[in-house]
Amino acid sequence: MSRRKRKPLPTTPVRVTIDNLNHEGRGVGRVDGKTVFVTGALLGEDVEFTYSAIHRNFDEGVVVSILKASVERIAPRCPHFNVCGGCAMQHLAPETQIAYKQKVLLDDLKHIGKVQSKEVLPPLLGPYWGYRRKARLGVKYVPRKEKVLVGFRERSSPFLAELTRCEVLHPSVGERIEALGAMIASLSVYDKIVQIEVAVDDTQTALALRNMAELSDEDREKVKAFAIEHDIHIYLQPGGPDSLNPLWPEHIQLRYVLDNYDVSFAFKPGDFTQVNTDINRQMIDRAIELLDLTPEDRVLDLFCGLGNFTLPLARRCAEVVGVEGEAKLVERARANAAENALTNVQFHAADLAGDLEHSPWWKQGFDKVLIDPPRSGAQETLAHIARMKVGRIVYVSCNPSTLARDAGILINEYGYRLVQAGVMDMFPHTAHVESIALFVKGK
Repeated sequence: MSRRKRKPLPTTPVRVTIDNLNHEGRGVGRVDGKTVFVTGALLGEDVEFTYSAIHRNFDEGVVVSILKASVERIAPRCPHFNVCGGCAMQHLAPETQIAYKQKVLLDDLKHIGKVQSKEVLPPLLGPYWGYRRKARLGVKYVPRKEKVLVGFRERSSPFLAELTRCEVLHPSVGERIEALGAMIASLSVYDKIVQIEVAVDDTQTALALRNMAELSDEDREKVKAFAIEHDIHIYLQPGGPDSLNPLWPEHIQLRYVLDNYDVSFAFKPGDFTQVNTDINRQMIDRAIELLDLTPEDRVLDLFCGLGNFTLPLARRCAEVVGVEGEAKLVERARANAAENALTNVQFHAADLAGDLEHSPWWKQGFDKVLIDPPRSGAQETLAHIARMKVGRIVYVSCNPSTLARDAGILINEYGYRLVQAGVMDMFPHTAHVESIALFVKGK
């Protein structure tokens, strides 16, 4: 049986009034009673759009003209904004972006978790441009263009956008996108470099090239010359994560410092670290403030990574236990604790979706808990935490919908109160919402 051919998309622009923004930052309107999500449209605008996809229950489109603009609309700083998928909200004033993100959080708490926060925390704000210190960039040789493209994918497309610069990446990389592509294009293996991991610490910039073929001696010299010219450190990664090795200089040590707590962290390009250094420092301060630590407290830090929260916590309380699912991050965390001469902290690798209550470190009990889970949230862990009857839980979230779901569980099933919640502008100009919440046991 032959497959039914899809009908071609209408090409005539359609007019619509935008009456909302969805959680991806797209305008929401209705055409003949059917919902349409329009990329590039803002709340309150009248726009013309063309269809990019038609589905059974909703459609998608892209703005082609603004008939009545929102007062919040601004000119995007990046010349590639309408093509690149790296940012979704540069056409919206920054102060309105963060208000939108706060609304997303509060709406999710209300509609998904069926809860509300007693107090809304003021948002944590940082630099709007050049803030991104971690990124994974695509690399692709495009024969039709006869050049190597480096950057992010186009909006709603598997193809790489043709970028000359990136305004949100740290300038050491964002201002060298074209130069980086030209350097790769000069190599004999120009079509075998498929990805670049960007990692910028407090003073250094490192790029890890994912090379699917061995570089010749001449290639290595070209890459080294580029690194020296631009003061960038280069790794090569021909295989899995364990194959990562420095090309130039021979010894590289990335590190960031938290001066408020007199701790520093060594890390590698592939390790998870927060993309926004300024917001990370503010976030740690806020988390520790919300935990209301005493010198006698024993604190559990779940999904601890390489110890981003754990080590600062150890400066403020009696003991901290950090638990992480990725064994290599646990090794890095232990090494960082030892380097900072912290003896009141321990780290364990464990499946945080599994049964934790038989672990010796769990049985010792805790006074307070900090959770920083992935996008999927911490639902499987909440029952274990609740049975410990800890007085305070600080929940750091990169997904407001799973935070809202877990908030509903903590409040409606386990007797906690949502005392404070707020957003942090970790990813300006994107629709990504980072948030933090404080739960307190009992009345």
